[in-house]
Amino acid sequence: MSEIAVNLEKHVRALTDDIGLRLAGSDGERRAAEYLRNECLKYTPHVTIEEFPVNERYVTSEKLEVKVNGEWKEYPCSLFSSAPSTDGEVKEAEIVCFDTATGYQRPDLSFLTGKAVIHLGCHIENEENYRRLMEAKPAFILFVDTRYPGTVQLADGLFPAYVKKFGAVPSLNVAYMDAWNWVTAKAPTARICVTGGIRKSTTTVVVCEIPGTDPESGIIYAGGHHDTQAGTVGADDNAIGSAAVVELARILSQKPHKRTFRLISFGAEEQLSVGSACYVRAHWDEIKKNGVFMCNFDSFGSAMGWAEFTFSSNDTLRNLIADIFHKNDIYYLENIAPCPYTDQFPFAACGVPGIWIHRRNCTSGLFYHHRVDNTPDKLGFEVSAPLVESASVLMSYLADQEDISAYRGIPESQQKEIDQLYNTVYAF
Repeated sequence: MSEIAVNLEKHVRALTDDIGLRLAGSDGERRAAEYLRNECLKYTPHVTIEEFPVNERYVTSEKLEVKVNGEWKEYPCSLFSSAPSTDGEVKEAEIVCFDTATGYQRPDLSFLTGKAVIHLGCHIENEENYRRLMEAKPAFILFVDTRYPGTVQLADGLFPAYVKKFGAVPSLNVAYMDAWNWVTAKAPTARICVTGGIRKSTTTVVVCEIPGTDPESGIIYAGGHHDTQAGTVGADDNAIGSAAVVELARILSQKPHKRTFRLISFGAEEQLSVGSACYVRAHWDEIKKNGVFMCNFDSFGSAMGWAEFTFSSNDTLRNLIADIFHKNDIYYLENIAPCPYTDQFPFAACGVPGIWIHRRNCTSGLFYHHRVDNTPDKLGFEVSAPLVESASVLMSYLADQEDISAYRGIPESQQKEIDQLYNTVYAF
């Protein structure tokens, strides 16, 4: 393997095999941050850790039972981050299956009151829909990720801004096929019992800086995240992204550049980029004034699949990126629709153009998304390495050009979409 591939695998193995689970605010997340800080210190002395408030998921037990054919049967489940537990009490309720593709068109959701709601769809991206669901006061919610109709439950989280504004009820992720079997068997009742839940903690953000020879000329950012969802070591989501941050520190520190590089591994991405949003808020004026570009690595390691880049940029920058990556024989699908689920998004809300580098292996994303089998054996490090190498070329080019005004800024129409999304789902 290439040097980059070898190093990526080394860092991924350290984060997944040695440290393991890295939930936001947990000891595992802090251990990951310390590892990344120590690795980056090999290439620059300018490495710090910043901490921000976060709600840590600390579930000690979770149990879901459904009455099928007259008998109670236990099924796997995962409490959403930011969702309350039952504090050890058993909650039992009648099951209602809620088709969210059309269900929110109904003028009245009171039929969900006091029920165990099988919610077909994991993300409630519409604030008004979430408000109406909470006002209906279900007993609890069993979320089904309709993108992945498998036999394994995923893990996920509620939007913190929605929870703060409208509250939450116990919400658990369940496997698609389990929900299918309950509905086809006409299962009447479900019950849950969850101890633990959420508690106040802090998340860690590792900031590695390689100062430029002209510090006033701007800052080039790159990032990944080192936290995970519940029950997974997150090899591709996103140990590989944090490994890319360390490897970029190695590559970009080998010679001086005009502009400063700021390479960041964020915590709490799995709670809707809380770490990066907090970092951007804390440094808003500096980022808005000096931010040139932000390159985000998240879930780009799948051994089989194709690359997809999500852009927040003008055409000139997008063409430059294409030229550089194509020269390295890397081709990708382009997406210019704003995506709030990456650490690049808060930077875009601050007006900094950028990309999210990602790889898919199925049309809905990654078949192991937020699952226990998001493990190093799923990764192709020789596939990931050229993406990191090409990104380093792009970042070096932007760092060394005398005039980069043509690459800066985000088109007004796209910025309006970004701002609207940011004000809706990040307003906490």
